[in-house]
Amino acid sequence: MKKYIILTALLFSGIAFAQENNPKLEAVGELVKTTYYFENGKVQQEGFFKNGKLEGTWTSYDTNGNKKSIGNYENGTKTGKWLFWNDSNLSEVDYSNSRIASVKTWKQDALVTRD
Repeated sequence: MKKYIILTALLFSGIAFAQENNPKLEAVGELVKTTYYFENGKVQQEGFFKNGKLEGTWTSYDTNGNKKSIGNYENGTKTGKWLFWNDSNLSEVDYSNSRIASVKTWKQDALVTRD
């Protein structure tokens, strides 16, 4: 199960950056807010870049607009707690220097919401 969670974490945290559609870019101080979209027009992923590196909070959504993951980058490196929603599970992945330090998983009966 841990390998599945790790694979899911890696998949959702990086796959959207190789999209063919053009992202929306907005200057926010010294950051660039970047929003990627699905073909249906809904947001696929949004977050920030600073000096060409991922920075701050990044959030990913499914094609229906439901949150799939949320986590933070510091200078292009995954840090802290990331949350991944997958069907009836919520996984909390702790990162240290972009490496997985620990994984916790909760089932739907724990009543976890995506808001």
